[in-house]
Formats: sequence, C-alpha cells, structure tokens
Amino acid sequence: MTLIELKFVMAVAQERNFRRAAEKCFVTQPALSLGIKKLEQELNVMIFERSRSDVTPTEIGAKIIEQASRVLEEAGRIKQLAELGKNQLKGALKLGMIHSVGPYLLPEIIPILRKTAPDMPLEVEENLTANLEAQLRNGVIDVAIIALPFDVPGLQYKALYDEEFDVVVPSHHHWATRKQIKPEELSDEKVLLLNSGHCFSNQVTQACPELSRKGEVLQGNSLETIRNMVASNLGITVLPSSATAERYNNPLIKVIPFTSPAPTRRIAIAWRKSFVRLEAVEIIVDAIKAINSDYMKMVA
Repeated sequence: MTLIELKFVMAVAQERNFRRAAEKCFVTQPALSLGIKKLEQELNVMIFERSRSDVTPTEIGAKIIEQASRVLEEAGRIKQLAELGKNQLKGALKLGMIHSVGPYLLPEIIPILRKTAPDMPLEVEENLTANLEAQLRNGVIDVAIIALPFDVPGLQYKALYDEEFDVVVPSHHHWATRKQIKPEELSDEKVLLLNSGHCFSNQVTQACPELSRKGEVLQGNSLETIRNMVASNLGITVLPSSATAERYNNPLIKVIPFTSPAPTRRIAIAWRKSFVRLEAVEIIVDAIKAINSDYMKMVA
C-alpha cells in the first residue's frame, strides 16, 4: 500500500470515472487502474463497483476512502512540518494565555510582532493554567504565557518579567487618599477576586493570608468585570500592575500601591520540550522584552 495508490482511490472516488481520475493524477488510465487493482488485491476487498456508466464505492470501499482521506491529510501535514522547520516564523502560532495576562499583554506585543514576524499570525486561547497545561501537553496550543510556579514534566519554561500588585478602591472609599496599603489591611474590607481556579486569585490570597482566614471575598469572572464592580462601589480589589497602567485610568476608581516590598508575580513562557519552532518562542520573548513599560521588571 502506498500514498500514490491512496491518491488514485481518492481521485476515482471524487471523479466517479477512471479516465478523469487518471487525468487528475497526471497518469495514464491503465496505470491508475493497475494501482487500484493492486491495492484491492492486497486488501482482498473490492473498493469500487465498475459499470460502463459509473464507478461507485462498495460499502467497505466507502470506509476505506474515508480513512484514505485522513491518511493523505496527515501525510500533507508532514510536509507542513518540514516547511516550518525551514522557516519557523512562517505559519500560525497557537498562543495560550492566562486570563489575567492576555488582555493587557496582547495589545503590547501584537504591533511588535507584526513587524518582526509578519508571516506568523497568532491564534490566541485564554484559559486557566490547568487547562493551558493540558493543551500544551496535547499539542492543542504551541506556547503559553503563564504565572510561575509551573513545573510540569515534558514542558519547559523561561521566566519573562515580574510585576507588582496594586490595590484598587472606589474613588470615594475611605482609603482613596492613602499613599500605600499594607497587605494585612485587606482582611477588613469586602474584596473582589477572580473565581476559584484562576492562579491570580491564589497569588493574592497567598500574599494576603489574612484575607482567606477572615476577609469577605466576592468573586467575578474577569478582571475587567471586577474593575467595573469596584467602580460601582461594590468592594475593593487587587489587580496586577499591567491592569492599572495609565491607559486604564478611570475617574471612578483609585489605584494605591502596597507597602514595600509589594506582592509580585513572575510571568513566564512555556512550551513542549519536543516543540521544534524555538525561533517562534524567542520572537515572542523578544517582543515582550521590547515593551516599554514601567510595570514590567524584566528577568535577566
């Protein structure tokens, strides 16, 4: 059984005519007929029923044609992989991101990547860390932007940058005129955080342990939803400094830093150890390092 024989089968299935199928495959009709007959003899089944007016698949032939289509499609992907090996910055890159990074990092790196990797469009997937981990291992995504720690067999990562956390309160809150906030003070307030399962919520409660013991915590689906809840005077929150940058200024809220040393998180890029497009990983790293921002402290 060869790929050429499977191509002959697909051509006949599509054309329902041996002559037209042979023309489509750029071979003579006897050569095509011989190839299909050889395959039928090898499999000991009849793939097609022939008549003077038509060629139709047998019942088992229809199943063989369906499988042949999948085999030829996968064989085509081998060629695609080879092409990617020649030019690793050509072709879509499937990029996963945790929810608390994606909305703030993407607007920064996309303009850079349009210049440095114009033939590498991003296919972005936002998800929880646990889901991104599974998608990386299964090849659903190529790389992921996650928060450390992230020690997973078969995957590797490179630390990118650190960013601090800020307290965000309504503009008329009694803390609105404060210059700094201590982490332990949060337990006295109604605090809005992302739903459980989001690594950022876990990082906040680890930085402010009193919060999980005696604080009143409400949950939201996204950081932007939570920001709007704060603006509506439903509580206070903690956001990564990427989400409190100047372009997100809102007159209804006030951003206050923590006392030093402020709680921080470290952001990294992760990929499968078997992933061959390492130049694509590096171009993402370079794009992030090229961001001119006060909130990102790059890791050497």
